[in-house]
Amino acid sequence: MSTYRDLAHRGSARATVLRTVGTRERRSHLTAPRVPTVGIDIGGTKVMAGVVDADGNILETLRTETPDKSKSPKVVEDTITELVLDLSDRHDVHAVGIGAAGWVDADRNRVLFAPHLSWRNEPLRDRLAGRLSVPVLVDNDANTAAWAEWRFGAGRGEDHLVMITLGTGIGGAILEDGQVKRGKFGVAGEFGHMQVVPGGHRCPCGNRGCWEQYSSGNALVREARELAAADSPVAYNIIERVKGNIPDITGPLITELAREGDAMCVELLQDIGQWLGVGIANLAAALDPSCFVIGGGVSAADDLLIGPARDAFKRHLTGRGYRPEARIARAQLGPEA
Repeated sequence: MSTYRDLAHRGSARATVLRTVGTRERRSHLTAPRVPTVGIDIGGTKVMAGVVDADGNILETLRTETPDKSKSPKVVEDTITELVLDLSDRHDVHAVGIGAAGWVDADRNRVLFAPHLSWRNEPLRDRLAGRLSVPVLVDNDANTAAWAEWRFGAGRGEDHLVMITLGTGIGGAILEDGQVKRGKFGVAGEFGHMQVVPGGHRCPCGNRGCWEQYSSGNALVREARELAAADSPVAYNIIERVKGNIPDITGPLITELAREGDAMCVELLQDIGQWLGVGIANLAAALDPSCFVIGGGVSAADDLLIGPARDAFKRHLTGRGYRPEARIARAQLGPEA
């Protein structure tokens, strides 16, 4: 048992995880001395952990489902602790960085509000630092992804970058010259909760008509399930694929069928992409970045999503034809950001 494990207070959760160690990561591990850190991504549906060296190479990753959101935050903290301890058995871990899907305070300690996790004012950094006995940093997940894309991915060389992550909801981040712009209270970039349809779909944040209710993984799945539940003829293919079990309709399945040419799934991704482009045009008017980087799980649809987004962006951009246009790029690091 490692010294690191001896120092940490073991959580009670036992996560069922998938281990992946690729050839690229093994090669990187052997080429130079490293000071490994563990990065944690806490989302509405999954928790991912990865050991990262100083050059951004990923040495190993673990993944598990996010525990039941109706339970206390301690259940998620137990899961994070287990993942870190598991990785520490094979790597000399020196620090832990956590990206949380929610509003994080300016001190990067408390998760103030996480609508998809039912967290309110949780002192995540202090709790985990006490259990893990190494330095812990907590930040918004889109902020961490944006910095990674600026440093290692699609945003390299960009001095003004906006990151948009499409997963369970929509996350966002603003970078200028490699620095995350957090706002006075640390919660800048919550673009997903801009109201785009007054009185529209109810959002877990408590409002109606938030952008993420029209351009996110949840929005994509909701629309597909509603069509399937109504026994719409356009949904027959996906109904057959899930053998009539509508809860089995997921974002990755919709993307898979769209790639196979399913007309309904293609159209649903186009709708999500068009809403994405409208929001990007609004953000361009407000922030004027040089580049938008689109990440998150839904971005795996690639041109099925990004193409319609670019088209809608051009149609809705204020002053189009008379101003420089920001580049729109898909994130290169994907879920590993």
